[in-house]
Amino acid sequence: MTQVILDPTDERVPIRRQLAPRSKAIAGRLALLDISKPRGDVLMDQIAVRLTSRYPGVKVSRYRKPTFAKPAPEELRRKILEESDFVIEALAD
Repeated sequence: MTQVILDPTDERVPIRRQLAPRSKAIAGRLALLDISKPRGDVLMDQIAVRLTSRYPGVKVSRYRKPTFAKPAPEELRRKILEESDFVIEALAD
């Protein structure tokens, strides 16, 4: 099955990208990245509760971008990379 990921920055010329391999189980260090949209923290709270109750061995760390209008700063991305095995990035409005 081929999956297509569309880049929202330019719909006229979609870029084909390959998805990263998916793990069979969730274990280890999980980063939850809030992009700073309103109520994003509420969504992340619910994700954390559900994942830790379903996967008790998962260690959840929370991160937040300074603003949703720009990509995460390099320092934040490096920190997440060093401290995490998985990342969930989400937004809410």
